[in-house]
Amino acid sequence: MIPGFDGDPDGCFAPDYATARKRFLAAAVQAGGQCRAYANPMLGPNGEALFTDLAWFGPLQASRVLVLVSATHGVEGFCGSGAQIDWMTLDRPSVLPADTALLLVHALNPHGFAWLRRTTEEGVDLNRNAVTFDQELPRNEGYDELADAFVPPNLDADTLQTAEATLARWRDIHGARAFEQARSGGQYTRPDGIFYGGTEPTWSMRTLQRICAEFHLAHRQAVAVIDYHTGLGPHGHGEPICGHRPGELGQARCRAWYGDSLGEPLLGTSSSLPIAGLTQYAWAREVGADRLTFVALEFGTYTAEIGARALRDDHVLHRAGAVDWHGDTCKRVKSALRKFYHPDTSAWKEMVIFRSRQVIAQALNGLTG
Repeated sequence: MIPGFDGDPDGCFAPDYATARKRFLAAAVQAGGQCRAYANPMLGPNGEALFTDLAWFGPLQASRVLVLVSATHGVEGFCGSGAQIDWMTLDRPSVLPADTALLLVHALNPHGFAWLRRTTEEGVDLNRNAVTFDQELPRNEGYDELADAFVPPNLDADTLQTAEATLARWRDIHGARAFEQARSGGQYTRPDGIFYGGTEPTWSMRTLQRICAEFHLAHRQAVAVIDYHTGLGPHGHGEPICGHRPGELGQARCRAWYGDSLGEPLLGTSSSLPIAGLTQYAWAREVGADRLTFVALEFGTYTAEIGARALRDDHVLHRAGAVDWHGDTCKRVKSALRKFYHPDTSAWKEMVIFRSRQVIAQALNGLTG
């Protein structure tokens, strides 16, 4: 524990989705939040019910609202859930600025959180699902060419070695940036592949739209969103990533609020590449682009190579069909994926909490400044 570090970082982070939900709801009730739950149609690996839970703090008619979102990418939900619980348990609700409310969205993708997957129950990466499906979907020819190497047919050593050699040759020819864009930029042709964007809005995307409508976010003067993510950047570093397009009001506000630590993928200054279908664009459509200030708060974990292998193995596991949750292969694959997206060390969790408190304070100062 860092000397003088108040609160209990370890106590805010849960070992699984069910425990995280229980702790979130208990903290919300204790802090006087107004709660609401949206039931997911699927069940968790142990037959548990799954929910996206909300807690509202502050006046219902507040003109300014800050939204904190966890588990857009399911398995990354440990980080955001812990930060949300930390905010409630430190009595932050009692010191909200006047005419300002805070909305916590816990487990936007509860299926992925419970099953330790980045994807939703539809197999979709929610951060590629916010395209407008009445138009031609983005194309990713690089992914199409490498799809069977990104997600090979099985986890046999020879098969994996062949797949890795194929990827290495392509990367040598086309360059590292083109390779990463092909891999993670999003694709809409392989439902069992990585970073698949789907063919229609997922349950989680429809829930996002419902939240915006039911809390009348389009009628507020200003709405800020902090969407918690993990897996990119240096270990423990929290980068606020701005997806606002150059010249938008949201971009100017992000720069003013978050300063030089801000990353902008569209300008090549972020650990993230430009991505089509970000949930940010769904929030902008529902809330109104001029009143929205959005960042993804991305916490680094381990190397990209470790993450790529963990994600690949998870997709191979699920593509094979029904998963034996208690089987040795599943335990090994899920353990590696969980560790990559949630290191679960005291030091890493302290860094998450410290940076989360800082960025929340910056957002509230920006909203009311």
